[in-house]
Amino acid sequence: MHRMYCLNTIAEKGFSLLPDTYELVQSINDAEALLIQDALLDTTPLPNGLLAIGCAGAKIAPALLDECTKRGIAVFDTPRANANAVKELALCAMLLSSRNILEGAAWCREHAQSPTLTQDANAVKDCFMGHEIAGRNVGVIGLGAVGGQLVRSAVALGMNVYGYDPYVARTSADAQAGIHRVTDLEELCAVCDYLVVRVPASTATQSLIGEAEIAAMKPGATLINLSACEVIDTAALADALEAQHIKCYFTDFPTQEALALPHTIVLPHLGDSTVEAQESCACAAVREVVSYIDEGSIENSLNFPAVQAPVLPEGAGRIALLHTNRPNMVGQITAALAEAGANISHLMNASRNEAAYTLIDTDESVGKVPLDQLRAIEGVWRLRTIR
Repeated sequence: MHRMYCLNTIAEKGFSLLPDTYELVQSINDAEALLIQDALLDTTPLPNGLLAIGCAGAKIAPALLDECTKRGIAVFDTPRANANAVKELALCAMLLSSRNILEGAAWCREHAQSPTLTQDANAVKDCFMGHEIAGRNVGVIGLGAVGGQLVRSAVALGMNVYGYDPYVARTSADAQAGIHRVTDLEELCAVCDYLVVRVPASTATQSLIGEAEIAAMKPGATLINLSACEVIDTAALADALEAQHIKCYFTDFPTQEALALPHTIVLPHLGDSTVEAQESCACAAVREVVSYIDEGSIENSLNFPAVQAPVLPEGAGRIALLHTNRPNMVGQITAALAEAGANISHLMNASRNEAAYTLIDTDESVGKVPLDQLRAIEGVWRLRTIR
């Protein structure tokens, strides 16, 4: 029986995917698998027997992720499970900033007790005059799961769509779908009425939208941040908002700095706060963790390479090794098995940065002595037998 622990509340639908060979435990110290939803995992002590962490729309601190790698703990993400919810928030941001909806709703609240409310509303409505998004230019920075959906929806709404992502190859389908691919970030900023940023937070994307990009933005444009606070140069943004060079800044990441800025819409991280997204993330995390523990497959891991395990024949053995990525690791592993008389029927190896994963099928299960020899190889972080 495999033991799973939930660090916080997980959407109930995810548990319906757990096989009968899994049980939920009350203590993290008993867990082989850990689930966390829509939160940050940073300082939680992890037990020695932990094999996998499923992050259902959650984040893990870089230092802890590095620790998991060295301890042979696979960490899984759910990158596409909440994409539709975040995409819808991006569309909402464009509408909120274009139609002065929040300002109009606030006016109605302020005048709720007025006996002439209806007449006054008709007189004042021109003060909240906005514009439609159809025919406007939107630039999407980051064409991953969310950005890919957003550009298609924007095209369907009649917008002129520009995409920027140096890590996603340009295809003929982009042009056929009405998406203009741009390779210069400042050029993108200059033509767009809305600039939507959806990229991973990293050292490479820190201040991605900096002083030069903000200065290049089209006067009166809206900047929509669905990435992280660090992606935007706050000082340059503040100057642009004060000068009304940027009409509106929309962010899903509340900070005191953002709330102090004029012309901003700040939300409490509502990107994936829908019932559907929470359920989708929970189901995806459970599937990934169970597939890894039961079969050895790795999909959407944050720290190890993707490997799709084949069906294991009856009576065969399977060994999974998480190890450092350096020359002759596979050679040492196969040599140890050959010395023990084990016949390898199938071997898969993949690497990602400093980490590697080797999945070996043998004609029959391998005994304890050769397995201990494999564990003793320098650079092997974790070995486990799946059968």
